[in-house]
Amino acid sequence: MSRDRGPRRLRRLDRRVLIAATVTALSLTASGCVVVHGEREVLPASTRAEAAKALTQFTAAYNKADKAYDSSLDAGHVTGALGDIDAARLKAGHKTSPGGNPAHTPLELTNATFIIPKKAGWPRWFVAEAKGNKGGNLHWLLVFTRSSLAEPFQVAYLTLITPGSLPRIRTDKAGWAQAVPADSAQLAVAPQDMSRTYTAYLKNGGKTFADGPHTSGWRADRAKDAKKPGLVTQFIDEPLASGDYAPLALRTADGGALVFFTTRRFEKETAAAGASIPTPNASVQALTSGEIKQSLTMEFVSNGVAVDPRGSGPVTMLSRLEGLTSAQGS
Repeated sequence: MSRDRGPRRLRRLDRRVLIAATVTALSLTASGCVVVHGEREVLPASTRAEAAKALTQFTAAYNKADKAYDSSLDAGHVTGALGDIDAARLKAGHKTSPGGNPAHTPLELTNATFIIPKKAGWPRWFVAEAKGNKGGNLHWLLVFTRSSLAEPFQVAYLTLITPGSLPRIRTDKAGWAQAVPADSAQLAVAPQDMSRTYTAYLKNGGKTFADGPHTSGWRADRAKDAKKPGLVTQFIDEPLASGDYAPLALRTADGGALVFFTTRRFEKETAAAGASIPTPNASVQALTSGEIKQSLTMEFVSNGVAVDPRGSGPVTMLSRLEGLTSAQGS
């Protein structure tokens, strides 16, 4: 007997093939084997024109917010550590000067250069270095990041560096840089561990970090400030390494990495019986809740950039910028 090859039979077969193909496609997508919207495609994080536009947009928003002391005016252009620092700065400014910033001078960033890594997945990000009219002779170093094409680039990290202090970054023939995985085992400290390692160093010391103003110098300053007549100061450091505070790293020409990372610290001043807490400045008072009687606990968010050598050896802190984000009196 011959098989039925009529139209109805063929339509049934077509439907079965279509269903099977659909199930297979869904299975592959769920397993991560299918590229969806280019998330797994290795691409530059942005074009150079897009990077320049993002820097211009950030500068314009930053100036509007600074002039009005209104964080809503640049909230869409900052995130992570800088987002916390900037919002607190503007909040304090608004409380001390509700009519706006009487000392506002527009920020100007010129002679910008961009380091744009070519990578797969999100976030996509790039680094900008520019000369600013604020910060003396130091350059502004900013890291722009975004988590999808639907989002604008936002600045997550901002530090000030000495011109020419950045290590040489590895690039391909087209000039695109290379991002370093957060869990890289080729470095003295994996980028994902940099925040935790740095806070441990500040507490216990050691040889993980090279001597400098943000390492051995800062530990010495803390030891000197810990006990003064009638006043004790305690320091507690915590790592911040997830979400908007995730570290970002670029491969350097020698195989190491330039790592951007975030930490948080608490500084508690406690006055002895019969003594009082030194009167904090207006900005600190603007961010303080509670009444300052015998103690004042201040919270800071800090973002730093470090040179992480390949293999082993001390990590060098290039720069660190921090800001008070809140305070509690008691």
